[in-house]
Amino acid sequence: MTAPVEGPASEAGQWSGGGQLERDLVLTDADFTKIRQLIYQRAGIVLAEHKREMVYSRLAKRLRHHGMTRFSDYLARLESHPEAREWESFTNALTTNLTAFFREAHHFPLLAAHVRERREPVRVWSAAASTGEEPYSIAMTLMETLGPRASEARVLATDIDTEALERARAGIYPIEQVHKLEESRVKRFFQRGRGRHEGLARLRPEVAALVEFQSLNLLAPRWAPVKGPFDAIFCRNIMIYFDKQTQARILERFAPLLKPDGLLFAGHSENFSYITDVFRLRGQTVYTRADRPIQGV
Repeated sequence: MTAPVEGPASEAGQWSGGGQLERDLVLTDADFTKIRQLIYQRAGIVLAEHKREMVYSRLAKRLRHHGMTRFSDYLARLESHPEAREWESFTNALTTNLTAFFREAHHFPLLAAHVRERREPVRVWSAAASTGEEPYSIAMTLMETLGPRASEARVLATDIDTEALERARAGIYPIEQVHKLEESRVKRFFQRGRGRHEGLARLRPEVAALVEFQSLNLLAPRWAPVKGPFDAIFCRNIMIYFDKQTQARILERFAPLLKPDGLLFAGHSENFSYITDVFRLRGQTVYTRADRPIQGV
């Protein structure tokens, strides 16, 4: 799942000489409170008070798309049509995509060591896949580690942001982003664009074939695309945007989806030990089920 809106204040609009934000749309205190309630109910995201300008900037595009000038009208339209496709756009607007290939790089050698001797097909879940860099990094790690056996491995990649998932499925990235990787990985796993695709790189088909992208809200009562057990679950840098109650509920649902010795990878700023007793810390932001004895990383 992608993170709630972040970014510089300049995204929020144009500033006048007196320092006041010039707005063409009306966002009242009541509107902002309602938006915070709706995104929490819909996606479990807790929007802080200081995100108001970002909320205005992102949702203003939806209002203009519908020819509206008041956020109250937009919100009333949403609430009167609970099954409308606009809810998807509302949720997408209030998430952003902070990710990179092999982000928090220490996790991937741990994953490699964990699955190296597996004889059954390896299965990994990327529960906040965003635009695809994380699940593709997992797939590359499996190919490097398992050799020919990697063709049997599968990576389930889910996110609530449908626009991010569309970009992820395409598997096409700016070449400067890809060139941050080791040259050997670039040559092995990417194809360089030519002609109208100049400046872009695409994942090779054998990498993309390991990853299945599915839309999923972690607050949904049923996780239909998710079929365990998994050797590892990556849920990194998203739980911090949920309140403690929501975090605990999601973690408790993760546990039975992991193999008995499976690993849960968290983000660098996340600590699950004080939230629930179903997981225990095994190493740096790596957890194992509490019903298993801890072994060295």
